[in-house]
Amino acid sequence: MGGAARRISRRHLLIGTGAAVVAAVAYFGLRPFADRVTTIRGSQDGETVVETVVEGLEIPWSITFLNRGEALITERPGRVKLLDVDAGRAELLGTVGVAHVGEGGLLGCDVLPRGERLLVYRTSYAGQRLTNSVLLYDDLSLRDHVVLVSGIEGASVHNGGRVKVGPDGNVYATTGDAARPELSQRPESLAGKVLRFRPDGSPPPDNPSPGSIVYSMGHRNPQGIAWSPRRGRLFATEHGPTGEFGMFAHDEINLIVPGGNYGWPQVIGSGRDPRFIDPVMESGSTTWAPSGCAFYTGSELGRFRGSLLFAALRGEALHRIELDAEERSVVDHEVLLQGALGRLRDVVQGPDGTLYVLTSNRDGRGRPRPGDDRVVAIRTRR
Repeated sequence: MGGAARRISRRHLLIGTGAAVVAAVAYFGLRPFADRVTTIRGSQDGETVVETVVEGLEIPWSITFLNRGEALITERPGRVKLLDVDAGRAELLGTVGVAHVGEGGLLGCDVLPRGERLLVYRTSYAGQRLTNSVLLYDDLSLRDHVVLVSGIEGASVHNGGRVKVGPDGNVYATTGDAARPELSQRPESLAGKVLRFRPDGSPPPDNPSPGSIVYSMGHRNPQGIAWSPRRGRLFATEHGPTGEFGMFAHDEINLIVPGGNYGWPQVIGSGRDPRFIDPVMESGSTTWAPSGCAFYTGSELGRFRGSLLFAALRGEALHRIELDAEERSVVDHEVLLQGALGRLRDVVQGPDGTLYVLTSNRDGRGRPRPGDDRVVAIRTRR
C-alpha cells in the first residue's frame, strides 16, 4: 500500500471545466448538456449545479469525510479508496475481505471521532453461510481490525449495510431481513433491525433491552440513517417488498424510536396497526428503493437547509423532504435529478456545505453509461 495508505493532504488546482463533467442522462438514454453540468433549480444565491468529482468507480456504496478536502469511499467488491476532492482523484487505500455476492460485499463506512479509526459493514462467509459484521480498523492502513459485531444473518439480498456514529457517540447499523422475513420479528436475531452499540461493540446500558444491541425491529431492508439537526431524532430509509407475499413498493421513511417495531412482514407501509409504528412517509404503489440519506445543515444550498435528502436506486433520483415542526409528517416532497444520473446509492453533506452523491449503475441492476460509477457534487455556482 505504501504512500497510498498514509494520510494524504495534498492540495491541487481546482478541477477544470473539462474534468467536471456530468453525463446528464434522459430517462431512456444519454443526452449530454452543452455546458456539461446538470442544473437542478436556481436560487437567489446562484445557480445550483451538479458536477462530476471522480469517475470510474466500481459500485461505490458509502462515502464519509475525513476533513474539508478528503473522504473515504467503499466499493462493494471490497476496496476502500481515499478521495481527494480538489484533485478529483480516488486512490486505493486497501482492501477488506468480503463475499461480493449479489447485494453483499463491502457496504457502509464511517470514522470514529478523535482519530482515523474506520468502521465498515461487510458481508462474508461463515462456513457455507453468508453473514454480516461490523469491523473497526485501527487506522487507514487497514492492517489491523477488531470485529465489533458478528452473527448478523446475511444473504445475496437484503443485507441492510449502513453504519454511522451517532450524536451520542454510539454506533448505529442497519440490517436487512436476509430474505427471511420472519427474522425481523425475532428479538434474538440481529436481522431486520437497527442496531446500537458502543465503539467497543458492547450494548449501551440505556438500550431498550438490557444486554442487547437491538434498538428497533420489524425492518425489511433499511439502508440509510440520519439525525435531524433540530431535535436530534433518528430517521431511516427502508426498502418495501418486491414480490414477497404478493406485495410490492411501499418504501418507507421512518422515525426510529428506541424499542420500536416497524411491522415487517406483518404490515407494509402505513398499516395503521396499533402494534406497529407507521412510517412518516411511504411511496405507495411507486418504488423508490431508498438508500443513503442525510439532513442538510449547510448554507451553500440555502433552500435545502433542514431538509432530509435520500438517494434512490430503482427510482433513479435524489429526493428532498421537509418535515413539520414536530417531525412526524412531511410538508413538502421534491424529486430531483430524475433519471439524470441513474441509480443513486448515497448522499452526504461535505464540510463546505456541498452535497456529494454516489451513483450505483454498475451494480448489476443499472444501465452503466460512460464514466460510471462516479461521485458527483451538488453546489451553488455564483
